[in-house]
Amino acid sequence: MNIAKLWMAPGGLHIEPAQASDAETISRLHAQGFYRGWPREDFAAYIAGRDTPVYVACDARRKIAGFAMIRLAADEAELITIAVDKGWRKKGVGIALMRAVFEDLLMTPARKLFLEVAEDNPAALRLYGKLGFKKLSERSGYYSRDNGQPATAIVMARDLG
Repeated sequence: MNIAKLWMAPGGLHIEPAQASDAETISRLHAQGFYRGWPREDFAAYIAGRDTPVYVACDARRKIAGFAMIRLAADEAELITIAVDKGWRKKGVGIALMRAVFEDLLMTPARKLFLEVAEDNPAALRLYGKLGFKKLSERSGYYSRDNGQPATAIVMARDLG
């Protein structure tokens, strides 16, 4: 039996698992938010993968406002990436995506969720702090930037219960 997964989000959006046809839109959205976006083929492979769930926040016509992708490994999970369309930022879409991830992870063996975030991304740091993530360590020079200057990654984690 295949159980449909659906979570509510602000602004008339809902969150559901990504479909293969979403890969192109997700790739464009990722490139909008990150210096080095990933190709559609990578996202298609992640969407098809069993251990890399991808969640989309979309409207009834399936116009995607944001997405989140995780990787499952034994009793841990990692937030691989999350992005929200510029027109939907600061409207609760990121929090809604993360809450859907938390709820879905309760159905897995994962008991801790890890992530890396650039130290020069205050909006993401605020979001993760609000959601109960704690800093574990730093990775100096982890991220590339378009100006050639590397950025430090902050490694964070949150217990899932």
